[in-house]
Amino acid sequence: MLTNNMKLLREDEDLNMWLKRFTCRISSRSGALDSRPGVKARLVRRRGADGRILVRTLDRGTSSSAAEPAGYPGGSYDTSLLVKSGLSSLQRTNLNKIDTNLVSAFVERWHLETSSFHMPFGEMRITLDDVACLLHLPIRGQAQSHVRSCRGSYYKLEWLYDLFVQHRAASSWAYATRAYLLMLVGSTIFADKTFTLVEARYLLLSTDLDRCSGYSWGAVALVTLYRYLGDASMYSCKQLGGYPTLLQCWTHEYFPTVGKRGENWKPADNCGLPREMRWSYRQGVLKVDDLRPILDELTPADVIWCPFEDHRAWRVFDEICLYRGCLKWGETVVPYLPDRCLRQFGYRQYVPSPPLDCMMATNIDVDWISYHQSVIAVIGPSTVATTPSDVEDGYLEWYYRVSHPRLVPPHRDDPREVPVSVYDVGPSDPDWARVSTLIHRYLRQVNAEEEDPQFSDLFEALHISRSH
Repeated sequence: MLTNNMKLLREDEDLNMWLKRFTCRISSRSGALDSRPGVKARLVRRRGADGRILVRTLDRGTSSSAAEPAGYPGGSYDTSLLVKSGLSSLQRTNLNKIDTNLVSAFVERWHLETSSFHMPFGEMRITLDDVACLLHLPIRGQAQSHVRSCRGSYYKLEWLYDLFVQHRAASSWAYATRAYLLMLVGSTIFADKTFTLVEARYLLLSTDLDRCSGYSWGAVALVTLYRYLGDASMYSCKQLGGYPTLLQCWTHEYFPTVGKRGENWKPADNCGLPREMRWSYRQGVLKVDDLRPILDELTPADVIWCPFEDHRAWRVFDEICLYRGCLKWGETVVPYLPDRCLRQFGYRQYVPSPPLDCMMATNIDVDWISYHQSVIAVIGPSTVATTPSDVEDGYLEWYYRVSHPRLVPPHRDDPREVPVSVYDVGPSDPDWARVSTLIHRYLRQVNAEEEDPQFSDLFEALHISRSH
């Protein structure tokens, strides 16, 4: 779990938040995060209310002045090098801690074959559009074959930090930037289960700093997280790698009634910052056992299906997010199947095609470049949703026949009943959504019927809350 006993690397008093270390450990059966302490490097920065990073001193014992060049604290002071890499937003997108129980409850709903969470009412996934809006990483570009395997070759994050300091002191900005970028991605989107190391092969990505912005960093971040979610959903896995900040903030955006959330600002007040910066950690009191029935009782009305519509001024929807095929990063290949979560794109959900066999994929680069064909195949059979939770006739019956929400199925002989009621449209405001969920949950607990006079006021309140 994320621990308060975080080991800090210090250069002076202003660097006391340079790297925070954490670990996510997952119990062997249920996916619950273990409480055993561990360490994992993570970049944390001081920033102002607008999200901009504050300037700090360069060397021990020196003080900042107006004459000092502005830049990224602890990072390259030739800001053009980091900005043109396409990774500058990663300095801002992080949570101080992770709600490990909330993450675990979703991990155990992850299905490796479909790269999706199996919810009670259908599949949902973290999409390329989610990565673009939450992290402001580019999702177009090259991502498939620029890294080769070099097993056993790693750099310590502490060593990279020392190397960065040395090159920065010598004004070797290109070398300092490469060390910094490797440390940045190694402790965020490429974080692995060693918690203190970063694979040497990633250094190849910053060999030519002019080409960094041409990489699809969002796609590789997604592939890495998919890979570790697949590992974590297995019986024998006890740790979660990847970037759990992305997963947790995704749950906050789509499921306003699940988990405890803190908000730094409202969407209408943002300044074009990465959407992840909207959220801050708030310690939850619910354990995994408590969260399971809450997730089981979720309905489509409890989901904000298109949460980033008020963010389009800064991140326009890119149709490449509807690409259907395999994504490749190094030797890792995962299926990316938007036709299984069309409601997240504003379309009616239909019965999707069978999952892809990524072991048989041979032309991933070609498929990625010619993505228009798969986009047409994905949205062609559907129509724009009239209500956010629209599904085609027969979808729920099919879904309940072929799927079970958790990887450990319930112990009962009878198949699950297909919900026959038509869910009301969910409110877009998180506060109204919470009111709607609480009223709905109580009415279900007491087996209330809409015709019962003693519950008529509550049903009226439910309908009012869902109309907002």
